[in-house]
Amino acid sequence: MAHGSTPHFHNSEGLRSIEIGSKEFQCVGALPPFDHPHVFLDMGKDDEIVCPYCSTLYIYKAELGDGHANPPSAIFKTEAA
Repeated sequence: MAHGSTPHFHNSEGLRSIEIGSKEFQCVGALPPFDHPHVFLDMGKDDEIVCPYCSTLYIYKAELGDGHANPPSAIFKTEAA
């Protein structure tokens, strides 16, 4: 599955919040096969958003840079087919 330029993040560790460097992204919940529908989230002018499926609080931190996260393990990566 190609992700294009939209970063994807997951919360397999069950963290209360994840800091990310992107305001537009997709949350996948936990790693497959325990993921939820891959939902597109857009913070707009806000600096945080809650995923409506898994209730993960994502907090925008510009200094992380687009596509990066704290912790780094929250970045969802797929292997190329």
